[in-house]
Amino acid sequence: MLWTAMSDEHRRSEYPHLKEKIMDIKSAFERIFQMPEFPRVRKTDPETSFEAAEAIKPVINDHHRIIQACLQEYGALGKDGIAALTNLDGNQVARRLNEMRVLGLIYLTGNTVKSNSGRNEREWNVVQKD
Repeated sequence: MLWTAMSDEHRRSEYPHLKEKIMDIKSAFERIFQMPEFPRVRKTDPETSFEAAEAIKPVINDHHRIIQACLQEYGALGKDGIAALTNLDGNQVARRLNEMRVLGLIYLTGNTVKSNSGRNEREWNVVQKD
């Protein structure tokens, strides 16, 4: 029977001596590929900011995927353009952009585009993976 086709129960009964090693490898993998923690609140911020920072954690990866898909489909855009096409709030988009840049998912094009208020804002594009 293939390893991938075995049930977890079968693996545990047939290979009990490997359970600890498997768990060590799994936890090492999670530590290596864990999403970095970005500061979303300062020590001097009010309690409501700490609550908001905790509340956003479950959807951050979804926001990253939505923004990345938008840039892949529509090309380079500013924050307001991304927000309009994704139905995310402009503030949500703005907070994710630098995180995504640090992660190597997107980059600044060096160009500016007009924001909803008519001011210049930076233009972002998705990093193309070869």
